[in-house]
Amino acid sequence: MNQKIYLSEDWLFNENFQEGMTATEYPEETLQPVRIPHTCKETPFHYFDESLYQMVSGYRRHLHIPTEWQGKRILLTFEGAGHDSTVYLNGSKVGEHHCGYTAFTVDLSAYANYGQDNVLCVRLDSREDLNVPPFGYVIDYMTYGGIYRDVYLEVKDQIALEDIFVHTLITPDEAQVTSEITFYEVAKDLNVRQYYMLKSDAVMSGVVSDVTSDNGWQFLCEQNVPTGTTAETTFRIQGTIPHPFLWDTEHPHLYLLKTQLWQGEQLLDEAEVTFGIRDAVFKKDGFYLNGKKLRIRGLNRHQSYPYVGYAMPESMQKLDADLLKKELGLNAVRTSHYPQSHYFLERCDELGLLVFTEFPGWQHIGDDTWKAQAVVNAEDMIRQYRNHPSIILWGVRINESPDDDPFYEKTNAVAHKLDPMRPTGGVRAIKKSHLLEDVYTYNDFLHDGETPGCDPKKKVTSDTDKPYLISEYNGHMYPTKAFDNEERRSEHAIRHANVLDAVAEQEDIAGSFGWCMFDYNTHKDFGSGDRICYHGVMDMFRNPKLAASVYACEQDEIPVLQITSSMDIGEHPGCNRGNLYILSNADSVRMYKNDRFIKEYRPEMSPYKHLKHGPILIDDFIGDTLEKNERFRPKHAKEMADAMNIVARGSLNHIPKRLYPTALKLALLYHIDFAEVTRLYTKYIGDWGGTATVYRFDAIKDGKVVKSVTKEPVREIRLEAEADHTILTEQHSYDVALVRIRAVDDHGNVLPFYQEPVRLIAEGDISIIGPDTIALQGGMGGTYVKSTGRSGQGALLLQSQTAGEVRIPFQIKI
Repeated sequence: MNQKIYLSEDWLFNENFQEGMTATEYPEETLQPVRIPHTCKETPFHYFDESLYQMVSGYRRHLHIPTEWQGKRILLTFEGAGHDSTVYLNGSKVGEHHCGYTAFTVDLSAYANYGQDNVLCVRLDSREDLNVPPFGYVIDYMTYGGIYRDVYLEVKDQIALEDIFVHTLITPDEAQVTSEITFYEVAKDLNVRQYYMLKSDAVMSGVVSDVTSDNGWQFLCEQNVPTGTTAETTFRIQGTIPHPFLWDTEHPHLYLLKTQLWQGEQLLDEAEVTFGIRDAVFKKDGFYLNGKKLRIRGLNRHQSYPYVGYAMPESMQKLDADLLKKELGLNAVRTSHYPQSHYFLERCDELGLLVFTEFPGWQHIGDDTWKAQAVVNAEDMIRQYRNHPSIILWGVRINESPDDDPFYEKTNAVAHKLDPMRPTGGVRAIKKSHLLEDVYTYNDFLHDGETPGCDPKKKVTSDTDKPYLISEYNGHMYPTKAFDNEERRSEHAIRHANVLDAVAEQEDIAGSFGWCMFDYNTHKDFGSGDRICYHGVMDMFRNPKLAASVYACEQDEIPVLQITSSMDIGEHPGCNRGNLYILSNADSVRMYKNDRFIKEYRPEMSPYKHLKHGPILIDDFIGDTLEKNERFRPKHAKEMADAMNIVARGSLNHIPKRLYPTALKLALLYHIDFAEVTRLYTKYIGDWGGTATVYRFDAIKDGKVVKSVTKEPVREIRLEAEADHTILTEQHSYDVALVRIRAVDDHGNVLPFYQEPVRLIAEGDISIIGPDTIALQGGMGGTYVKSTGRSGQGALLLQSQTAGEVRIPFQIKI
């Protein structure tokens, strides 16, 4: 029977690979002990270039192989190593791999010294001049290096299961489950038996209730392996599940399939595969999940993190899926521009987060050798990821590349052969290009703040009878930092709303993926001068910018209330407020000024008619106070208030001509001169001088206040910090927790211009990834706390000279 052993510990590393590292004898005291996942070079937060991680490095590890493994297959798998790998055992080359984003397996059996110590060595080339995708030209993201995903050893008998691909067909009362199985070797009298059980039902609360049990398996099917089946052929077996629970975005039911390989009465091998039963179809007029039309609403995700690039363990991979689904309220993600961690995909499966994944590449198409490797990458991607029910579309075109029909005929053919159940797409930045895929996927950057939110389908696709999906928008069109001025941060949010609303209006667009989830480090050709693309709706530590609330408003589980302004009038040019917005998913939002009710805002007041909860313009700062406090009659008080509210979003020096008749009438009736107008404006709109104005906004849901935001001049600054989890558990590897840090006022509002340093002190059995002193940006920042291989207790102490300190305790379990 199989054994699976994770090899995350006891690795030795050198930034400079030397041929002698492959030999059994080598001066290992010169090497650095590391744990997997590992980055070949930790980097600064910004202002660094790719030369830091471009190297040919070496990893070395001792491996005891017991005598009882003799005669078995000893398979070593690397889930991800950037980017060109050569593996040696005891000085002999045992395999190589030429892609940094797919897994690869080498067979150690013929090279092992049984009952003895063996020396494993990996030569890893992370240089960007490799003749493999995505390299060959400039790339809009850092590609990093290192053995950055899990490494594990599997011990199998010679006659064993190699791969199982599960797909389903839904009928009214049952689901037909088909398994396509390959074997390492085949013998006579083999029999395959399959069993299933409902594995889990992930709910939006994030709690995954595991209902598996020892006696929960139900028989699915049994079949003898036909004579003539070989290791090169595929064996198919089918069974039916009556009245199945379907996988969808709201109720992502998952099943577990157990496959057993028998020879007579002897059980030779057993494997378990998680799968979902669902029908995901792209049609001419959109996307359908289990027969119901669903608008895809997602963001693009890179797999990078501050300091360590790609090298993060299971917890951080899964956290990103949680943030996308639960915090941002999305139903989809595109894994740009390469296959990403199975941990991330597993969490997408559990949460019901739809996935568009694609093989590695960015604009450049290389020579024939390069193309051949790209086809191999497509094959590897599909074989390795096709059991994830969350994946609804394969990307088999190099992102934003020109047409190349012979090349893309091959990538599409590979996809349709290995997975005839899913459609293909190919992300392009050109209209009316050759369409060899099943879905026309296009990066629509039409919107610049003034132009329409998106192009209609008929202007883009070369075949209007085929489905159409927008794969990117915004991003570089309006880069926005968390510490930018208020008007830019607000405009950033509104541009995302503009595109979302425009896409929702078009019935024949399947949906869209915004660019992008969070900011990321990049090459000199892109981003700002500090080598960061500030394209995200979150910063690099996954702190939300204003634009994040535009997405979060479309879900109903977590109350959202965000005001796009600090209400500090001096933040705006000419002290004119401009357009301020309420972002909320509440039934209504009540606005108060100095505890006096001004107005109640409802979703139907939003100009975004195709969004469930679009931004609502704040158009009243006065309410009935002119009527109560001044000498105006009710009708005239309202006219004056309306006029002043309009001017508040513009300027006293540029009063709209449509207000002239009102101004003339009131001047004649009440003998108001410009000095009086200025006094009234200053008192009720300008908030200049006198007692500070306090604004309060209450979000109302089912008649109750579910969230409240108060805006007034800052009187107190305090530090807030929250870890995504505080029990660090080491399973296959070390564990990491994200700590998001904010400087807030006495009402909990982030202070966007607070850039002060925060000192980080690790106590006990934890360590910090990155520097021990950071500067907040936009009033926000973060760090990562890492387990160290010891059980016990720890704490992170955060200290600021002006905002106080916070202490977060941690428990570490091994």
